[in-house]
Amino acid sequence: KMGDVSVIRIAPYYYVHVLDNNTNVTKVEVGPKTFTRQEHERIVAGPLAMITIPPRSYCVIENPTVQDDEGKVTLDKYGQAKLRHGDTEIRFHSEPFPLYPGEKLVGKVAALTVVQKDSALKLFATRDFEEKDGTSRQAGDEWLFRGPGTYVPRVEVTINELVRATVLKPHQALMLRAKKALTDYEDKERKAGEEWLVRAEGAYLPEVQEEIVKTVDAYVLTDKEALHLQAKRNFTDVFDVARKAGEEWLVTIEQAETYIPDVHELVVGVVRITTLSNRQYCVIIDPYDEDTGKNKFGVRELRKGEASFFLHPGESLEDGIQEIFILASEEALLLTAREEFSDDEGKHAPGDRWMVKGPKEYVPSVEVEVLEKRKATPLDENEGVYVRDIHSGKVRAHIGETYMLGPHEELWEKDLPAVVEDLLRIDRNPHLDRSTRGGAAVAEKPRDKTKVVSFRVPHNAAVQIYDYRKKEARVVFGPDMVMLLPDEQFTVLSLSGGKPKKPNVIKTAALLLGPDFMTDVVTVETSDHARLQLQLSYNWHFDINRESDEDMADAQCLFVVPDFVGDACKAIASRIRGAVAAEPFDNFHKGSAKIIRRAVFGVDAEGKIGEKFVFKPNKLTITNIDIQSVEPVDQRTRDALQKSVQLAIEITTKAQEASARHEAERAEQEARGRLERQKIEDEAGAEKARRDLLQLQTESAAVEAKGQAIADALARAESAKIEGQATVENAKLRAEATKIEGEVELENMKSRQEAEIEHKQKMIELELKRAKELNELEVEKFKQQVEAIGPDTIAAMARAGPEMQAELLKGLGLQSFMITDGKSPINLFNTAQGLIQPQVPQQQQ
Repeated sequence: KMGDVSVIRIAPYYYVHVLDNNTNVTKVEVGPKTFTRQEHERIVAGPLAMITIPPRSYCVIENPTVQDDEGKVTLDKYGQAKLRHGDTEIRFHSEPFPLYPGEKLVGKVAALTVVQKDSALKLFATRDFEEKDGTSRQAGDEWLFRGPGTYVPRVEVTINELVRATVLKPHQALMLRAKKALTDYEDKERKAGEEWLVRAEGAYLPEVQEEIVKTVDAYVLTDKEALHLQAKRNFTDVFDVARKAGEEWLVTIEQAETYIPDVHELVVGVVRITTLSNRQYCVIIDPYDEDTGKNKFGVRELRKGEASFFLHPGESLEDGIQEIFILASEEALLLTAREEFSDDEGKHAPGDRWMVKGPKEYVPSVEVEVLEKRKATPLDENEGVYVRDIHSGKVRAHIGETYMLGPHEELWEKDLPAVVEDLLRIDRNPHLDRSTRGGAAVAEKPRDKTKVVSFRVPHNAAVQIYDYRKKEARVVFGPDMVMLLPDEQFTVLSLSGGKPKKPNVIKTAALLLGPDFMTDVVTVETSDHARLQLQLSYNWHFDINRESDEDMADAQCLFVVPDFVGDACKAIASRIRGAVAAEPFDNFHKGSAKIIRRAVFGVDAEGKIGEKFVFKPNKLTITNIDIQSVEPVDQRTRDALQKSVQLAIEITTKAQEASARHEAERAEQEARGRLERQKIEDEAGAEKARRDLLQLQTESAAVEAKGQAIADALARAESAKIEGQATVENAKLRAEATKIEGEVELENMKSRQEAEIEHKQKMIELELKRAKELNELEVEKFKQQVEAIGPDTIAAMARAGPEMQAELLKGLGLQSFMITDGKSPINLFNTAQGLIQPQVPQQQQ
């Protein structure tokens, strides 16, 4: 261990702490040196590097030593370095120094803080002190160290934060709030909590007691937008106008192109310009008075286009921007006076109603209220409207011509019962659809209640209309069109329907007059207690003569019975049940139709069954009854009847089988007799025919033999003739073929010989041409050789001997080629002489 080492070599700028065990004092040994430890000493720390502080740096020492005026460490009487316990000291650039026992380095050596431009350090005083410039600081004070500069720390001051300046762009402002009373950069006194704006462009560094609330952007005002402001408290704005709390006003482009709201101003919103064309107008409620600067409450102001303006605070548009009323010739405006006034039409009292008719353009004044725009209603002869006079309350129906309501008239809505509404809306054909039975049809659009109610009465039907004011009823027969007056209503019939009949199944306003039929199911019981279910169909009609005035007057009896179907079916069923109850089952089964018809139609004095059954209250006439089915209600009766019917069917079937069998046997005997007779007749006819056949066969054989002989002779003659003709024709054809073959062969031979001759001629011509060209080449070659040798050389060769000639030729490099078969030797020794003319003796020359 380092504490047990006797000799320690301390390097430069290093130190060790040595504890003297005798005095319990720790001293510092600084290098460079070699330290020898005594027996009573112990190394407690080190070797450690000294604290080195570079330029523009510092460090913080905790519990620093006490130094004298010369900067030396003060020791106590025991030789121990004195310390300022609990205190700190900031040391700057100096020579490296050791830490004495008790001193501590807080953190690390750090560089001095450099504060940039437009920045500052917020400082806080932890104890009272006085700066070098004489400024006295109290504990708790805060201030700024503004850049650019290097901050030199003090132990009495701590750095809270780095504050950066806020850069204000054009059309921006900075909202500040005072934390406590202060004087701002404009030397204005500010109270704690007060807010204000800094509008200067550039960087702004807030003071310690100033708090940045937010950055406020300017509103850009145009000729189409204005700023709606409200005062939060009493103050004077940037235009030197005194504003009261709650007051509202507009800032337009005429006052400023850009506007930054003050801290005492609340931006309610941006108001867009209101533009009126030359076809528009508007009414301003509570208009703004430019002279007094206040709204005239309760006043209405009319403004016509063309115009552009901003709505001031408190102003509002009544019904927005409205179009000028352009009235056609069939249109009008219903007007009423809000207050007393006079115009071109005269004086109007409040509440007066009048109409302005077209064609014209109309702009209502503020004293006039437009109740509605009316248009003439075009009406056909089968159309109308209900009109009500608002003064008298009378309602009338106007039918058949175009109508414009008067000033004191209005359209009246006629209400109908829900059942009638459904019948009119569904609009079924009572002949085909049987009114509402069978489910709802596709509904049409809702009825216009102001239009006169019309109903098409179908053919052979009647509709009753009741006037509740006159307390009279009228009946209309179809085909016709019914139009209800204001006090009239349809009489709705609720008829029975279904099988068996159930009440209130069919609802209709048109009563069919027939003839028609209705089907019902009736349960009866015979005298022997057999319960039967009858399905009956009744033919009916109403016996009304529409051509007679008396019958037309009595036509209302048709609607006396609300449910004529149910009443008629009940009455008929009652008569049938009474008649069947007096008859046993067998009698009723045999004569059911007669019994039922007698029960319903009755019997006259002569005992004949009547032809009709008339209901006198409504003149309903039953003309016929059809029994569609008869079925027992009791299962045992039904089984017995089924068994009886089956037995009757079997008996009838057996009787019919026996009769058929007897008839078949009789027919069989008759057929057998006719067959035997026919057989004998056929055999006699066959014998006669056989005799005729033999005679014909004999004649045929004779004819056949004769014909065969003649045919054979003719055939042989014809065969010989044909054979001779064929031989002659064959010879002609062979001769013709031989001739053709000879001609073809001759032609081929001629062509072949001509081709050979032409070929040989061409070959000869080519050979001649080739020989000629070779001769020319040889001549040219020889000529060139002679020219090359020269006359002198040839003369010398003539004079020289054969060897000299051979050498000369060899020296010239001449060659010659010759083809031989080896059998005819050629003397080449005189070749040179052949080129050179031999010498002729002069004598011979």
